[in-house]
Amino acid sequence: MKKTAIILGASGLTGGLLLDLLINDDRYESIKLFSRSKLEGLPSKVTQFIGDLLELKQFKNDFTGDQVFCCIGTTKSKTPDKDLYKKIDHGIPVSAAKLAKANGIETFLVISALGADAKSSVFYNKTKGEMERDVLKQDIKKTFILQPSLIGGDRKESRTLEAIGKDVFIVIQPFFFGKLKKYKSTDPKNMAKAMINLANSTSYSEVVITSDDIKRITINN
Repeated sequence: MKKTAIILGASGLTGGLLLDLLINDDRYESIKLFSRSKLEGLPSKVTQFIGDLLELKQFKNDFTGDQVFCCIGTTKSKTPDKDLYKKIDHGIPVSAAKLAKANGIETFLVISALGADAKSSVFYNKTKGEMERDVLKQDIKKTFILQPSLIGGDRKESRTLEAIGKDVFIVIQPFFFGKLKKYKSTDPKNMAKAMINLANSTSYSEVVITSDDIKRITINN
């Protein structure tokens, strides 16, 4: 039976790559996008629901399908206000998980970050950790939390500090082996492929998928 996928964050780097893959994947007959603005030039198998994702519950009746892919995330430079930052990085994924649970969706995947820890004193890590904790509280049958290190690739917006960070990572990554492998930067295309592989797999029992496993899952499927 063909599936219906829900994507949040399809306008972002990883979400956009994920959308392209799902469009060309014959296992999916329908893709639902929930976003603030409309994407142009999409095929008929894609339906878009436009509105304020901070009020995601308004879409409850339309939030139906087989799998949810949550690629929502912001940055300090884009969202310096901590309250708004938390509403986006914590509030939207948790609201999506609650809707998925309420509507009987049994597969939920969300992008978090390496170092996520609800008890951390670092705001970013703490926010991601609290998001993971509250998503898991929904007890969705098949939940996967992806924890990439720095995500590679080119984004539409300019992120000077992040670009510098990527350059540094390119230089030092050859020294990442053993326990340090998980700190290697993550290819966004690998991330998108891994999410689809996990969503359609019956063999993965791990809930938290770190960056070193993301590439392995992509290669082995």
